[in-house]
Amino acid sequence: MRQLMIDNGWLVAAQQVPSPNYDDRPANTVISLLVIHAISLPPGEFGGEDINRLFTNCLDPGAHPYFSEICHLQVSSHLLIRRSGEIVQYVPFDKRAWHAGESCYRGRENCNDFSIGIELEGTDEIAYEDIQYDVLQTVIAAIRNAYPHIGESDVVGHCDIAPGRKTDPGPLFEWQRIGVTKPL
Repeated sequence: MRQLMIDNGWLVAAQQVPSPNYDDRPANTVISLLVIHAISLPPGEFGGEDINRLFTNCLDPGAHPYFSEICHLQVSSHLLIRRSGEIVQYVPFDKRAWHAGESCYRGRENCNDFSIGIELEGTDEIAYEDIQYDVLQTVIAAIRNAYPHIGESDVVGHCDIAPGRKTDPGPLFEWQRIGVTKPL
């Protein structure tokens, strides 16, 4: 995959589906963390527009039984990498997306303040696609280029910043494929 460019907080190669679910980061915040998530809607199903609908507050609670449980949530992420490798961006990187929830990294709470969230279309129980790893690796390089305070050890899973509450991206995620050595 070619080198990706970021312009004014937006990944140039991504489809833009702006979410209303974001706000400004606290003043003088340095972006220093990248959080990998997993999402599928309905759970265990891939494709379709339901992830876009969730992040834009347009999810139909009657379209699936699970949706009535989550349609009231106001959540977002910066990016989604679909199983096909397509990239969708919801929030500019310089803004605070609402992806991490209650979270802590190296003693710092509220990870949304200083992190970028990337969703992979997937689940804890199903292996991710090769193209997702390839695209993710390229996206990480572009983000690190634009936000150099994200160090090698600052790429983590949602499970790492919200242990006991979150498990994604799950045990099948192959960290070494994106050049990350997970701490024990």
